[in-house]
Amino acid sequence: ALEKKVVKTKLGEKVFLPCCHEIPSSESLQNYRVYWQKNTTEVVLAYAEGKKMPQNERYENRTGMDFRNLTLWISPVEILDNGPYQCIVQHRRHLQNSVVVCDETVTLFVTADFSKPNITVEEYNNSCESAVMVVSCSSHGGFPKPKISGDLNNVSVVWNTSSVSKSSFGLYNVTGQLWLNVTKDVSFTCSVEYNGFVKSSSLLLKNKNDCVVPTVPPSYNVITASSIVIIIFLLAVTLAARYLPRHVCSHCCKPQDSVEEDVKECMKPPVSSKVTPETSSV
Repeated sequence: ALEKKVVKTKLGEKVFLPCCHEIPSSESLQNYRVYWQKNTTEVVLAYAEGKKMPQNERYENRTGMDFRNLTLWISPVEILDNGPYQCIVQHRRHLQNSVVVCDETVTLFVTADFSKPNITVEEYNNSCESAVMVVSCSSHGGFPKPKISGDLNNVSVVWNTSSVSKSSFGLYNVTGQLWLNVTKDVSFTCSVEYNGFVKSSSLLLKNKNDCVVPTVPPSYNVITASSIVIIIFLLAVTLAARYLPRHVCSHCCKPQDSVEEDVKECMKPPVSSKVTPETSSV
């Protein structure tokens, strides 16, 4: 079996498809018929005896060929260019019918880069211990059909829902959605794989855990007991302030002019109101 030839390119670039025959320097294109066709139905580019033949209008002004090695080029590449191409070369001999000297197929794989995955998060039913999050990842404008995957701390997860759609230009859009119960901070990575290429994005999912424990108000009995204690204390202070100064002063002497007078005055015996007999007789 012949080895299958494959050429890969990206959307909008210029690509070269090799043929299976090279015209010797001693000959020219006038001695050959060269057909480049796609899917055996579309004439991409063709020459007969050195003259260009009609081609499919989709390839007009986008194709060309090397007249020595018969390599076909296409620029700019479109998504619809993806597929198998056949190069057929016939040699016109003198006074004889044309002879096929080459017939080979080369497959063109066209790739369009997907956008960098966009990750969005919506939170539901938050609590102090965990948070329910809906994580969505989407990418668009790529080719071929992609595969979308997700990882939590480098551990693969299965999407709850995923979908792939195709636009009128042949490009794909992909979306994946995942429901998570987040109890701690985790790293989420979304990857889109297509034709050997990978586009990835990462996002840190945080469990805020910022709940405030409400303060429990004191009971009615505690408030009542505290109020009684405070009232009793205030009454005690008031009574002490009112009666304590008078009690102390009743045992003190008024200040005098000198210390000696102060002592004498304080040492005087109390004057009795009782009348003695001698005084009475006088």
